[in-house]
Amino acid sequence: MVTIVTNLGKNGVSDWLLQRLSAVVLAAYTVFIIGYLLLNPGLTYVQWSGLFDLTWVRIFSLLSLLSLGAHAWVGLWTVSTDYIKPTGLRLLFQSVVVTALFVYVVWGIQILWGV
Repeated sequence: MVTIVTNLGKNGVSDWLLQRLSAVVLAAYTVFIIGYLLLNPGLTYVQWSGLFDLTWVRIFSLLSLLSLGAHAWVGLWTVSTDYIKPTGLRLLFQSVVVTALFVYVVWGIQILWGV
């Protein structure tokens, strides 16, 4: 039996579930942000900054950022295992993707929490 160590979940079902749950979080966050923008047409920097000073908005944003990272990883892992057959090239691609996702998530956390 072949063990694939580069997938996020333990099996296809957990990857599928993670993909769907992260999509729901991202959809809810998108509706929230679009709704806020529509309800505040003359939005200023002070209002926008005030929104992200709220702890629950920062937590929701962090959850969305983590969901985006997980969603992208599962999707790109699936695509790479389906379409990139040479093992070395696939591992290189997956290494670049996971490194980029890690950098983006850390950068997003720094932006959100001002670390």
